[in-house]
Amino acid sequence: MMKIICGVDVSKARLDACIEPGTILASFGNDPDGIAGLAAFCRQHQAGLTVMEATGGYERQAFLLLWEAGMPCAMTNPRSVRRYAEAMGILEKTDRLDAGVIARFAHAKNLQPTPAPTPAQQRLKALVARLRQVTDDITVQKQRRACLADNAEMLASIDEVIALLKRQSRKLEGEIASMIDDDPLWAQLAGAWRSVKGVAGRTVARLMADLPEIGTYSNKAVAKLAGLAPLADDSGKRNGKRSIRGGRASVRSILFLVARTAAKYDKSLAAFRDRLLAAGKHKMTVRIALAHKLLVRLNAKAREARAQYANAT
Repeated sequence: MMKIICGVDVSKARLDACIEPGTILASFGNDPDGIAGLAAFCRQHQAGLTVMEATGGYERQAFLLLWEAGMPCAMTNPRSVRRYAEAMGILEKTDRLDAGVIARFAHAKNLQPTPAPTPAQQRLKALVARLRQVTDDITVQKQRRACLADNAEMLASIDEVIALLKRQSRKLEGEIASMIDDDPLWAQLAGAWRSVKGVAGRTVARLMADLPEIGTYSNKAVAKLAGLAPLADDSGKRNGKRSIRGGRASVRSILFLVARTAAKYDKSLAAFRDRLLAAGKHKMTVRIALAHKLLVRLNAKAREARAQYANAT
């Protein structure tokens, strides 16, 4: 028997839903009342799963409130859904049509529920995202300052903004550190990761916020999540060039930076890097390989820390 799935196309104001099989359509507001109506709609038609695309934030409230209402939800990649639609010959694009495509894609892919984050995980992710924004803003202001070396009035204005941003940065760092210290598992993971020279507090926070699965997945799976797994491109006798694609850019970007720093202290990482360079590998290839190797090491440490925590409790 085919599982009943409700596909939901999310926009800022609306949630367009489609139950498959049967193509039963409905539309709701993207607010608490509308989400409650969507949950009732799913229960009425005995949907076992609600699926929506990651749309940059508009889906978060619906995802969390549906889980609170006891409706299992799954998130999926919009690009994958669009390519599925094109492969099925569906070239048109409307909100209701997209909802049906999402539901049929979920059937074809046999999607499973995406666990809802805990309140602590949500807060940590929000704090880390805001810290990243503030850090980027500081960089922008410093760049502007460098272009105004002879304008005292503008320099004073920019210095005031930089001082404010630095205060916010310190406050956010303190809140993040307190959250990690107060959670026994997070504290154990942080201790394990910081045993690797070059891994500092911001790296720990980024991994916990943006890659919470670390330590529970295989090395290959976690590398795919981060977008650091070289993907095969072979056909017949042709062996194509491996490349990376997709994954979580925020995790990948911090690992690029940290791997370069860690190689200054860790002889095995430095030797690995030098061996690749000596073999004539492109610098970007070496950069990816180094970040991948560091991630595998951090994943192993996370796996050990999780096991120790489970045994202790």
